Amino acid sequence: MMSNLFLKPQLHLLPIPSKFIFSHTFNKPSITFSTTASFSYGPSLHKSTNPHHQNDDDVDILNEQTFTRVFNLAALRVPSAECSSLENRLRGHLLNWPRIRNIARVPGDEIDPSIAPLLGQQIHAEDDNKGKSDENGDFLISSSVLYRDKLAKTFNTRGYVNFRNLAKISRPKRNKKNEKEGEFVEVEGNKRVGKNGYVEVEVVEEENGVDEGLRKLIGEEFVNSKWRGSTRLLLLDERYKNCGVEELPEAIKAVLKEYAEKSTTLTFELVRCKLTLFYDYWQMNEILEAMLPEGMIVPTAFETVGHIAHLNLREEHLPYKKLIAKVVLDKNKPKIRTVANKIDSIDNEYRTMQLEVLAGNHSLVTTLTENGLRFHVDLAKVYWNSRLGTERQRLLSGFTRNDVVCDVFSGVGPLAISAAKIVKRVFANDLNPYAVEYLERNSVLNKLERKIKVFNMDGRRFIKAMFASDKAHSITQVVMNLPNDAAEFLDAFRGIYKDRPKDGEFTFPMIHVYGFSKAEDPEFNFHERIRIALLEVAVNVDMRRVRLVAPGKWMLCASFILPKSVAFANTAVDA
Repeated sequence: MMSNLFLKPQLHLLPIPSKFIFSHTFNKPSITFSTTASFSYGPSLHKSTNPHHQNDDDVDILNEQTFTRVFNLAALRVPSAECSSLENRLRGHLLNWPRIRNIARVPGDEIDPSIAPLLGQQIHAEDDNKGKSDENGDFLISSSVLYRDKLAKTFNTRGYVNFRNLAKISRPKRNKKNEKEGEFVEVEGNKRVGKNGYVEVEVVEEENGVDEGLRKLIGEEFVNSKWRGSTRLLLLDERYKNCGVEELPEAIKAVLKEYAEKSTTLTFELVRCKLTLFYDYWQMNEILEAMLPEGMIVPTAFETVGHIAHLNLREEHLPYKKLIAKVVLDKNKPKIRTVANKIDSIDNEYRTMQLEVLAGNHSLVTTLTENGLRFHVDLAKVYWNSRLGTERQRLLSGFTRNDVVCDVFSGVGPLAISAAKIVKRVFANDLNPYAVEYLERNSVLNKLERKIKVFNMDGRRFIKAMFASDKAHSITQVVMNLPNDAAEFLDAFRGIYKDRPKDGEFTFPMIHVYGFSKAEDPEFNFHERIRIALLEVAVNVDMRRVRLVAPGKWMLCASFILPKSVAFANTAVDA
């Protein structure tokens, strides 16, 4: 049902008759979510009604229809020409919901040319300009044939303003995505529905709900015609959904009366409508919160590696893992095309994660970009941590073009290849042969293979081999990013120069070693481990916390210049 409100200058100061008050009641859908809790302003999956039954028998299947929600609202049908200015004036009284426009357009809101003369509207057609003067004063040709011939010869961009149909057919076709977003759907009867993919607005009208004032104004023969002209819907705030015309705030009435003074035919209507929000509207955290049992932590955080979303689900989430993965995939397309979950801790010598693909493409091979460089990665065979990108950038900011970097645990080369753009030379090593293969491939991909020398060795052996060679005097930076074990590899630096004369020229490199600590004082704990590994008490260390990897577990980076006493230590005495 809808209520018509005619505001004319000679009557707009009079009180609005009570017959314009709404008295229509909507039928409720099959499922109603009732709750005593108070929810914040705006749409919520815990509010309104769900027209679809939910089946909990199969927890591995996500039924998108169960996340459809219907809201009963009121709206003002206003002339389209006045819609924008009215929206600005009534902003505080409109819906103002996230990702929902206050202005709704439904099929049937455009003017019917046969009715337009009765309402004083101008019909925009090509024939209206024939025999008249244009903007430049030139007389337009009255003959249709000559008129079209002249139009074809002189047509320019200004012509699109006067000939909208021609502009429409001249535009290139929209892609399927845009067509879907701008789609309008007609329903049976006299209901009108506007739909853009995730929001649907339906005007609720009774079949015989024609206002008596409308019959007297335009006559019986036009009651079923689109007599209103081009109109739009201004969705009112949900607190007005059950209000009639007389119950609307005085501010709304005052604005409408002000605009009514502009024309004797300016007509406003208060209509009932249904706003339907579909699965695509709701954000990931809203879907997961409604889907998981009450009190369960919502797993909304994940690491992104190229097109792969890497989850780290808790044990309580495992029964719902495929549902969670489906939501993560749906809400992060097209950037995310694969969702995987880590099923075991990293305890193998190659530092590879045991991943289970839960949704999307089952391949774990991806390409990603960091620091302006491209990297090929196979998460099933190599290790990658995107969260360390900021730390790698911090480390790179301390390198100069005169540095020679030795990356002991390089992986696929996120630091080594980035450093090759800055420094003179990079020596990169990793024990994992698959990581070395991708390291070489990524070096070629980024055209830096000439500045990188790749090794496939144990870390301790690599350190001893590098400093025993003639390259030792040139190495200025050593990076040891293997947080679980890197500190234990520091003993390889003891005695690296023991067989050389002490009065010679030596370069004592800056060492950056990473590690984990669960101690109450993580810096002191990690410093002690470094001292023990080097068998040296006087080690001046610059310590910083990188990130909190788990509750009470810190990842730290210790930077220090290799002490001379360690480099010339007698390892035979240590044994």
